[in-house]
Amino acid sequence: LNFRTHLKRLARRTRCFSKSVQMHDLIIGLYLNLFCFT
Repeated sequence: LNFRTHLKRLARRTRCFSKSVQMHDLIIGLYLNLFCFT
């Protein structure tokens, strides 16, 4: 799966995750590190 697919899934599943901005920043940062720098 690519980066855009993961972001779509994250946006779709926000009801299951914390709504805090810090948590979203952390998850998106982890995805960026995983897919851009590996």
